[in-house]
Amino acid sequence: MCGIVGRLSDRPVTEAEIGRMCDAIAHRGPDDWGSFVEGDVGLGMRRLSIVDVAGGHQPMSNEDGSVLLVFNGEIYNHEELRAPLVAQGHQFRTRSDTEALIHLYEEHGEGMVAKLRGMFAFAIWDRRRRRLLLARDHFGQKPLFYTEDGSRLTFASEIKALLADDPGLAELSPFALDQYLTLRFVQAPDTFFARIRALPPAHYLVREAGRTRVERYWQLDYRDKWDLTEAALLDRIDGLLDETVAMHLMSDVPVGAFLSGGLDSTLIASYAARRLGRELRTFSMGIPYRDLNELPAAAAVAAKYGTTHFAEEVRPDVVHDLPRLVAALDEPADPLSICLLHLARMTAREVKVVLGGDGGDELFGGYDRYSADRWLDAYRLVPSPVRELVASQVLERLPDQFTFKSITHKLRWVDQMARKTGGERYAQSMQFFWFNEAHRRELYTPGYQARLAGRRPEACVLELFDSAPATEPVDRMMYVDAASRLTGQSLMILDRATMAYSLESRSPFLDPRFAEFMARVPVEFKIRRGRLRYLERRLGERYLPPEVLRRKKQGFASPLMYIMGSEVRRLAPRLLQQSALVRDGYLRDERVGTLVQEHLSGRRDHGNRIWLLLTAELWYRHYISRDSVADLELELAPRAAGAATVGGGV
Repeated sequence: MCGIVGRLSDRPVTEAEIGRMCDAIAHRGPDDWGSFVEGDVGLGMRRLSIVDVAGGHQPMSNEDGSVLLVFNGEIYNHEELRAPLVAQGHQFRTRSDTEALIHLYEEHGEGMVAKLRGMFAFAIWDRRRRRLLLARDHFGQKPLFYTEDGSRLTFASEIKALLADDPGLAELSPFALDQYLTLRFVQAPDTFFARIRALPPAHYLVREAGRTRVERYWQLDYRDKWDLTEAALLDRIDGLLDETVAMHLMSDVPVGAFLSGGLDSTLIASYAARRLGRELRTFSMGIPYRDLNELPAAAAVAAKYGTTHFAEEVRPDVVHDLPRLVAALDEPADPLSICLLHLARMTAREVKVVLGGDGGDELFGGYDRYSADRWLDAYRLVPSPVRELVASQVLERLPDQFTFKSITHKLRWVDQMARKTGGERYAQSMQFFWFNEAHRRELYTPGYQARLAGRRPEACVLELFDSAPATEPVDRMMYVDAASRLTGQSLMILDRATMAYSLESRSPFLDPRFAEFMARVPVEFKIRRGRLRYLERRLGERYLPPEVLRRKKQGFASPLMYIMGSEVRRLAPRLLQQSALVRDGYLRDERVGTLVQEHLSGRRDHGNRIWLLLTAELWYRHYISRDSVADLELELAPRAAGAATVGGGV
C-alpha cells in the first residue's frame, strides 16, 4: 500500500515538486519513499510496507530501466501471473507484486489490466515510447486523481497532494456541490474541485504524443444467469469466497478483520478466522443508540472462532472530529466517516492490514430499496386520487419522530417512490433523505442555479440504470449502486479514513471474479419473498452464530446524526446562519435558517440535510477559505459549548 504522485510536463520537473506532493500524503506510506525525475517526467511514492518488506522499494523498473512504475494497492494473483512471465524470459529481482505489473506491461501494454485481481492505482512510464499509463482497479478501491493544464498532466493518490503542488486548484465545482447535496457522493470523473478529475473505476488513461485518452476496461454483466440449484450455488459461492479471502490474507505483516456484528463483515471474518485462528485480530466499534449497538453480536463471533478481539464504543466529538474528517477525506461525507475514522485509529494500533465486508450489499442484495420495488408497483394500482388524499390528509400531518428509520420516514418514502417508475424512481430513492429537487430550488440562490446550467445531479443514476447490462429491475439497481455510490461514498470513505492512520483496508467481496459470479446469480436467490440477502444468510447458516443471522440490517453509522443531536443543535444555528456558502452566493440565507429552525423546534426532521450542510460548510472553509483544522476547532468549540437558540427537537 502506498501513495503515488507524478507529472508529465513540457518543462523540467524538479525533485522538490515531487517531494512536496509526496510529503502531503506521507500518512499513506510512512515506511519508505522514493522518486524518479528525468527531464520533463517525475514519479514519486510513499510506501506502507506489507508484501516483500525488504525488496519492494519504488519507483521500480524493469531489467534495463526502460519501464518504471509507482503502484498503490495489492495484486492478489501476482504469483499466478509470475510463472508465465518467467517462462517468457523476464527476470524478477523481488517477491513483490509490483514487479509483476512491470513485466505484464512489457508483454501486454494497457491490456495488462484485464489479467489483474486486486485493488490498485498505478502509473507506468515507458521511457522509449514516452508514454504514461495510469490505471485504477475494477471497483475503485484505490483512488487516483489528476489535473491537466495544457501539455502538463499531474496525478496523485489524494487531492491534497495536488493542492500542495498548486494551491490555485482549490476552486469549488458548483456541480459537485449540487450532486453531493442530492446523492451524498460525487460521481467520477467529477470531484469537489473544478479542475481536478478522478480516474473512474475500471478505467485506464494513456498520455502519449501530447494527447490523453481514457477508456473503460471492465464492467459487471447481469444478463447470462446461472442455471443452478440453490445447493449448487451455495457450494460455488462458498468455494469462491474461501478462495478470495485466502488471497486477501496475502501479507508479510499481521492481518486483522473488521467485525461489525452485521452479516457482511462477520462472514468475511469467519472465513479468515478458519485459516488464521487466534492469529487473526478482529475489531469492533459500537454505537450507544437504542438497540443498534452491535458489540454483543461481534463478541459472539469472536468467541466462536477464538480470534484476538478488540472493541470500543464510539463517542463522537463534533468539534474535533469534523475538522479532522474533512481534512482527511478532501471531500465532505456522511456520518459513516466519523465511525470509520474512530475504528481505523483503534485498528491501526494493532495491525497494518484489515479485511472488511464492503460490497456485500451490492452483490447479495442487502438494501431495503431492492425488495420494495414490487410493493411500490402494487401501491401504484391504488387510484391516484386516493393516494393524493392519503398524502395530503395523513402523511403531511404525521409528526416527524426524529429517530433513525422512523415510521414517518418510511410512509413518506413509499408515497414519494410510488409516484415514479424505473430509473426515475431509483434516482428519487437515492435522494429522499437528502435534498430533492424541491428542496434544492428553495435552497439555492438564482445565481448558483444559473451556474448549474440545468445539469441534473442525478443524471449519473439515470444513465447507469438505463444502460445497465441487465434485464431485472433489481439487477439494474445493484449495477447502479456498484458503479456509483459504492465507489463515490463507501469506498472513498474507507480508503481515506483507514489511510489517515496508515492502515490498509481490503474488501474480499470486490474480487472481480467473485463479483462476476454473483452478478449472474438469479435475483430470486438474492431476494426471496421480500427477504434480503437470501443466499448470503443461507451461507451464513454454515458458519455464523444464530444471533448474527437473526439481527436485522443496522448500518453502524446510520443513527450517528441522532446520537450527536445535542452538539449539532448548538453548532447548526450560528455556523450555518453565518455560512461561507451563503456569503459567497451559493445558498439562500433565509432557507438555511428555516431548515435549522424547523429542525430545532421539532417541526421537521432535517437531521441528515443539516449534516450535509455542516460538512459542506466546513469543507468549504478549510479548502476554499483556507481555514486550518486548528482554526476550525477553535471556531467550533465556543459554539458547541453555547446554548441552542430554539428549544425542542433533536
